[in-house]
Amino acid sequence: MLFLEEISKKYGTTAALRPTTLEVPPRQTLVLIGPSGCGKSTLLRIIIGLVRSDSGAVFFENERLTADNVLQLRRRMGYVIQDGGLFPHLSARDNVTLMARYLKRDAGWIENRLLELAQLTQFPADALERYPVQLSGGQRQRVSLMRALMLDPDLLLLDEPLGALDPIIRSELQRDLKQIFRTLGKTVVLVTHDMGEAGYLGDQIVLMRDGEVVQQGTLAELVQQPANDFVTSFINAQRSPLESIHAKDASP
Repeated sequence: MLFLEEISKKYGTTAALRPTTLEVPPRQTLVLIGPSGCGKSTLLRIIIGLVRSDSGAVFFENERLTADNVLQLRRRMGYVIQDGGLFPHLSARDNVTLMARYLKRDAGWIENRLLELAQLTQFPADALERYPVQLSGGQRQRVSLMRALMLDPDLLLLDEPLGALDPIIRSELQRDLKQIFRTLGKTVVLVTHDMGEAGYLGDQIVLMRDGEVVQQGTLAELVQQPANDFVTSFINAQRSPLESIHAKDASP
């Protein structure tokens, strides 16, 4: 589904991302995690073509991402950012359907898809006419997720989508996201700074530091077979979130 070959990025003399190679299998959720400034968001923006790498290549379904095809390939990717990125002057309905209307999709298809996504994300249909300022933080993120899913993308990219939410709403959305990922069978790349969230949502976890991958594997592998002392320190610093995922998985 997605293959990154030796991609790197510098800003001035600072290496935001050192040469990195990653493979994301179809229908799996890969989580990028690490300290602030470790390169995880830069990596995500290179995948979707918002940032051009200095070296290497991105292959999406065996097609190399280039300046000529980036807009076409981007329509097959859904992208969700931390604060939702909604247009404040558009209603929830118009935010979600914006690209479909731009592409002149059939009006009936757009309406059916909108209602289908509202049901999937548990967004109240009677709130579709509200503007972002009239929605709660959790509702805004559900609208952003619906917008990302509107064109039924092959790949879903999420950059700390729950980072700005309070703990109760964040926990609810984590459960909803896990169910949505299972239901749709999408390939997902998610950025977070929360190891508990990474372990709960991810099939594979990629721990980064200073622009490079320190270790990739399951949560159990990172905990039981750490690559170095940094992996152990990072996990130990987040023991409470890690312990909470067991209770969440055990709940009905």
